[in-house]
Amino acid sequence: MAQVGSATASERPPPQDAWVVELRSLLPQWESLRDSSKVIIPISISRVNQFDAARLDVEMSAVLKEQLVKVFSLMKPGLLFQYEPELDAFLEFLIWRFSIWVDKPTPGNALMNLRYRDERAAPLTGKEVRTGLEGPGLSVSQKIFYCISFVGGQYIWSRLQSFSAFRRWGDSEQRPLAGRAWALMQNAEVLYRAASFFNLLLFLYGGRYKTIVERILKARLVYGSPNMNRAVSFEYMNRQLVWNEFSEMLLLLLPLLNSSSVKKFLLPFSKDKSAGSSGDEADCPICRSSPSIPFIALPCQHRYCYYCLRTRCSATNSYRCTRCNEVVVAIQRLGSV
Repeated sequence: MAQVGSATASERPPPQDAWVVELRSLLPQWESLRDSSKVIIPISISRVNQFDAARLDVEMSAVLKEQLVKVFSLMKPGLLFQYEPELDAFLEFLIWRFSIWVDKPTPGNALMNLRYRDERAAPLTGKEVRTGLEGPGLSVSQKIFYCISFVGGQYIWSRLQSFSAFRRWGDSEQRPLAGRAWALMQNAEVLYRAASFFNLLLFLYGGRYKTIVERILKARLVYGSPNMNRAVSFEYMNRQLVWNEFSEMLLLLLPLLNSSSVKKFLLPFSKDKSAGSSGDEADCPICRSSPSIPFIALPCQHRYCYYCLRTRCSATNSYRCTRCNEVVVAIQRLGSV
């Protein structure tokens, strides 16, 4: 009878609120799974890439300026120097117009696989976030303020500096207004440099907003494609730097070397030893031709062309013979006493 009672107890239906109890026990797990999609994906943008992109933009502007200056190379000298701030502002405006204004990266940002993103409207969590690089570009107001601050601000400041230097505001002691304006400019420059230095420290720590304007606009540089490396290789640049240093070293050392001594030292290793053979004693060892007006070097008595020997002896006081490496003390025409 006990076995029959236990069997009937196990076959009884569950209570009506059993699903509620089970739901309450599984609800925390469901909430954790649902909240897992709201986790903020941390992204780290290389600081070196951002600095390289800014430097490449400067170099691009310099290249455009060099080409534009060549157009006016035949005009009056110093004409473009008067309008240099306007020229720089025009080139910066062209770069801004055909890159940032049309939602495209600048040339430096394109090479570094970077783009500007509006950090205020960038999604941080949700199903639309996959890599953390999602987000819209800059708004119209951000683009306009970017142009006013970078292009207009640099132009106004450079023109104001040239105007104040031409008017000599710093040396003006009789006009207090000009002196105050000069002091105000100096204080503004010091304040801007201090703010830029503080922003640089924040950028090196967090990796966002390398300039003050980008921090004010909340315009952050992010990768344009998560699977694309930067397109600039520094192998050619390193090779060019090595060859430049090597050429500068040669330009420094070669004038200090004696060419005759070097030739005499390298002559045993040369395959062509006709210069030292007896068959070429009648030829000039400098120009390798038969001298029309033969002269001899004293005291070694070797034959030279008059022009070759005269120019070498005039260039240096201790010229050595190319054949025997002996110091030439005088020259004499062949056959004369």
